[in-house]
Amino acid sequence: MSALGKLQKLTHVMFILALLVLCLLMILFPAETWQAGVRGLAIWWDVLFPSLFPFLVLSELLIGFGIVHFLGTLLNPLMRPLFRVPGSGGFVFAVSCASGYPTGAKLTAQLWEQKLVTREEGERLVAFTTSSDPIFMIGAVSVGFFHNVAIAPVLVASHYAAAFIVGLLMRFHGRGTDHSNKHSISESKVYPSSPNHIRKNKLKLAIESMHQARMADGRAFGELLRQAISSSLRLIIIVGGLVVFFSVIMELLVQTGWLGVLYQWTELGLVHAGLPPALSQSLVGGLFEVTLGAKEAGAAGASIPLIYKAAAAAFVLSWGGLSVHAQIMSILSNTPMRYGPFLLARVIHALIAPILVLLLWAPMMGAMDLPAFAPNIPNFNPFIYTPHWGTIVVTGLVTLGIVTLLLLICSLIISLFSNRHVKR
Repeated sequence: MSALGKLQKLTHVMFILALLVLCLLMILFPAETWQAGVRGLAIWWDVLFPSLFPFLVLSELLIGFGIVHFLGTLLNPLMRPLFRVPGSGGFVFAVSCASGYPTGAKLTAQLWEQKLVTREEGERLVAFTTSSDPIFMIGAVSVGFFHNVAIAPVLVASHYAAAFIVGLLMRFHGRGTDHSNKHSISESKVYPSSPNHIRKNKLKLAIESMHQARMADGRAFGELLRQAISSSLRLIIIVGGLVVFFSVIMELLVQTGWLGVLYQWTELGLVHAGLPPALSQSLVGGLFEVTLGAKEAGAAGASIPLIYKAAAAAFVLSWGGLSVHAQIMSILSNTPMRYGPFLLARVIHALIAPILVLLLWAPMMGAMDLPAFAPNIPNFNPFIYTPHWGTIVVTGLVTLGIVTLLLLICSLIISLFSNRHVKR
């Protein structure tokens, strides 16, 4: 047997042993297991379902009607030179900002199925479109966990600015290999760039692309809606199952005390970095699950400066937690896109976001260093966050519109500048 075969066999055995140990711990801690499962289910129902499901359905409808091709044609002058992805990647980025992870991976997988991206382009796109949504950062983290809405602008700005930087860095991924992917069709068929098309009105070209995509799809509205709801429900159920699963694992690790070693290692690293060691619980918790890590950051000791707590929350939000990683892996498993580039992007994002919090704190917050728990919010439960579904959906739609409009304006400016440069 080869070395690779032995390694695979050993991995298989270790995986089975881990599952058996997990089953044993669930038997030993039945009450804690049940409570952790209920908490995970509450997070899924109260936050993830309303923030993901409507946008998953909406995005599939927009793809079916060719709106993505329309936006892709208009956004191609922006997305191609900056991130080395097609213009349709701008739509993926906007929806991801509105609804959070794992929407970016889901839409990227759909673009790959329609042969609109190559494997490397898809990996770049997933790398910087996997982000949290603003309602979670503002409502759950800033208000629910920190009890201080004033830190929301810093968290949002650092998170999305870091995602933008990750996109710029990941453009160097797969350089020189894009055209080797046989699954990808020629980009000129979707976003024509021949001289005749350049002279065409950009809006007219976008409308033609949308019409051709709609004709190629051919599904009636009823069938398109049925399939959009069906596929979105399958994904949202998978997401919910993974959230509950990792919530149970995290609780069992806490009950057995196995997290003590991770806490100690993290504390040592924080001490060497000159940071408060008490943030170790937030970082270790965020390693597994976003909500738990952000909650621990807000609940850290009052003696810890607020800036460091916000930086820890930014780290957790950008890393995403192993629960989100598992969601992305499940989505990418049906495509040739690899998990490795995504993991690298998460590490980079998680390192850049806290640094941006430290850099943006003074200009955005001034000398503010209020306690994590504001006294003007009495009897607020820091462990439960149940926003109104309508608030989540409306906020997501507003974010989608704003981000799309900004991308279109930037693309228009670049197009005008390029046309003037060509004329000269």
